[in-house]
Amino acid sequence: MESFLFKQFNVEQDKCAMKIGTDGVLLGAWASLQHNPFSILDIGTGTGVIALMLAQRSNAELIDALEIDEDAYEQAVDNFENSDWGDRLFCYHAAFDEFVEEMQEEGMEEEEKYELIISNPPFYSADYSSGDAKRDQARFAEALPFDELLEGVSLLLSKRGIFSVIIPYAEEEKFRYLAADHGLFPQRITHVKGTPDSPVKRSLLEMSFLEGKPEVDELVIETARHQYTPEYIDLVKDFYLKM
Repeated sequence: MESFLFKQFNVEQDKCAMKIGTDGVLLGAWASLQHNPFSILDIGTGTGVIALMLAQRSNAELIDALEIDEDAYEQAVDNFENSDWGDRLFCYHAAFDEFVEEMQEEGMEEEEKYELIISNPPFYSADYSSGDAKRDQARFAEALPFDELLEGVSLLLSKRGIFSVIIPYAEEEKFRYLAADHGLFPQRITHVKGTPDSPVKRSLLEMSFLEGKPEVDELVIETARHQYTPEYIDLVKDFYLKM
């Protein structure tokens, strides 16, 4: 059984095609909780790692997670139940568009909307390749189009809510353009590089319905193999066992 041990919880991932990776852990640690959200939605939860990290970091009373893949959904449910926060975590087996439609049909009131929505979306773009054709094909089939993601977020996010997401840096301009169409604007952006000399690989974006100039900074993960930067260690030290 493939198990990933964190400081305060364990994650089984033997049933999940998309294993725990740096992207998810980065997003779960980086997402702002300064507005003390009561309710959180994790779109495409996979193993459930981001929802679990937010349960550890916050006092949110309701943390909902969505997962379309049946095996991953079952695994996330087990991981939630085996954590210390099982009473606050709930996973839905549904596609995002179905979930949004259901919430709309039920007549979601403003006070019922989520105060934090977070997603490490399965992405696929023409220039993306993991080097594994089968994995790329799975990503392409399960990819959640950015426009669909942003439209749904704009409908489920409370007026003062925050949407946090991690995407390929190459997609950032397009993503921000689409987001603006749905009234969502960046408040904070962190560009992630593997090493000081490598190109920016990922963009961490925090968005809301407020327009303004975003704070922009950069995060470098390593200076050499397994030589982590103080900034990266500070971000993830509450989670990784060896940090």
